Amino acid sequence: MKLVILAGGLGTRLSEETRKIPKPMVKVGKIPIIQHIINYYEKFNVKEIIICAGYKKEIIKKYFKNNKYIKVCDTGLKTQSGSRLLRVKKYLENDKNFFMTYGDGLSNINIDKLMNFHTNNKKTATLSAVRPIPRFGHLTIKKNLVVKFKEKDILSEGWINGGFFVLNKKIFNYIDDKNNCIFEREPLVKLADDKQLMAFKHSNFWHPMDTLRDKNYLNSLIIKRNAPWL
Repeated sequence: MKLVILAGGLGTRLSEETRKIPKPMVKVGKIPIIQHIINYYEKFNVKEIIICAGYKKEIIKKYFKNNKYIKVCDTGLKTQSGSRLLRVKKYLENDKNFFMTYGDGLSNINIDKLMNFHTNNKKTATLSAVRPIPRFGHLTIKKNLVVKFKEKDILSEGWINGGFFVLNKKIFNYIDDKNNCIFEREPLVKLADDKQLMAFKHSNFWHPMDTLRDKNYLNSLIIKRNAPWL
């Protein structure tokens, strides 16, 4: 099976790093985060990669120029996520199902179990459901007195989209042929309405690299030799 990586955004919330390079090329440890993602999928024998590039695409193309299994596609500078996927449809026409993820998130999700879950449920799309990452500590207050303080940790309630997908080729029926189709809006909303969207729950490690703080946290896990995706 093939893997599509959405890697064309501007990465404005990580502007300290992305003024000169695209966010997927920001290093976590000694290699770009997108290389970590590819290495992780390779553990599950996923080797054919399609990268939907945009912002500073030439840097990504240069980095992967000698890898015959990786195709870097120019999907436009301001193209939205759904439209980026649509622009690489021609490379997926012979695939019944394929993986898709973002170029800025790491996890230790079991890709084989994700795929089996998708196959068994026979729906158009499966997303990974993960716990939200709180940004602040939690207070328990009684009569203005703090009786319990808990440092930020993975929340035990609620689920969000973790960005590790398995998609059937029918997914393209849900994407408008426009540059501004945001995959996380109209397509996912319509899939849910049609009862064609499944959620594979993953309660273990997941972390995006949205900000400099996120980058520093991921780097700290490598330094401590406690990076769950390695």
